[in-house]
Amino acid sequence: MYKVFVKDRPIIVSTEQSLGAPYQTFALRTTDLKPIIKALNKGKMTHVHLYHKNAEKIEWYLKRKLPYVIAAGGLVQNSNGETLFIYRNDKWDLPKGHVEEGESLEESALREVEEETGVRGLIIDQFLKTTYHVFKRNGEYKLKVTYWYGMTTDYQGPLKPQKKEGIEKVKWKTFEKSKKALRKSYENIKLVFPEHYLS
Repeated sequence: MYKVFVKDRPIIVSTEQSLGAPYQTFALRTTDLKPIIKALNKGKMTHVHLYHKNAEKIEWYLKRKLPYVIAAGGLVQNSNGETLFIYRNDKWDLPKGHVEEGESLEESALREVEEETGVRGLIIDQFLKTTYHVFKRNGEYKLKVTYWYGMTTDYQGPLKPQKKEGIEKVKWKTFEKSKKALRKSYENIKLVFPEHYLS
């Protein structure tokens, strides 16, 4: 199952033929997503389900439906067990960014975290998950596919928000403060965190 977020409202994409009420189900292969995205943005639709029988082809079809960009980022913890957050557009977020030509996903994730936060000495421990959300740029809907990695660092130096990317603050947050920050974050960002951060 996939969740493709449109303004924090998920489109559920699965191999199930129906999710039942209140979901409206559409065939992924033959459905134009743009009217659905517009309806979700305007609140005219609330529960959307896209169906395709072959799980291995779902992401391929999603990328055929909308222009897409590939991004990578990190859920970073320091030696004190604190988590790295950025603050942008009135939301707490995680550092991430566009994958440049010739870069691996891991290289991009490390570079973007360092550029957006000033944190160095990053080590990737594991791949966490992929998230999907729709955004609008130059009047066109696009799908952002973000690959997330768990990272650690012993860095103790200053934090440097990347102002040109609209980042206002960079903070290390304890477990309790992370839970509080996630209440003022994005739904797709919450998916990156372990369940106990959300309870």
